[in-house]
Amino acid sequence: MSGTEIELEKDKAKFGLLAVVVSNIAIVAVAVVGVWRLKGDTSVIVGILTAAFTAVSSMTTAYLGIKAVSNTARSMTLAGGPAQQQPAPAPTAPAAPIGADTIPAPASPAPAA
Repeated sequence: MSGTEIELEKDKAKFGLLAVVVSNIAIVAVAVVGVWRLKGDTSVIVGILTAAFTAVSSMTTAYLGIKAVSNTARSMTLAGGPAQQQPAPAPTAPAAPIGADTIPAPASPAPAA
């Protein structure tokens, strides 16, 4: 990997993290203003804070998940892909003895009492 590609990856990581942090700050700011303007309506305040927490955690989790998958895929590509394993040989059926019928004989009926 060349130096410019490494710098590009660093810039992508910095600006991606910056976008997530700025988005989270904006969500928190909107939630604070919403709580401040409601002046004590607890049921609505709980709803606003729950929505804000959900948005912040979803945004952060999505960023970290996408970043982890991207890093894993890039490292696998640079390493030459996943290790190639030889497929296991298929099991073979035991050979029937010479002269034996290949069709099984029907079971004899149970004796009548």
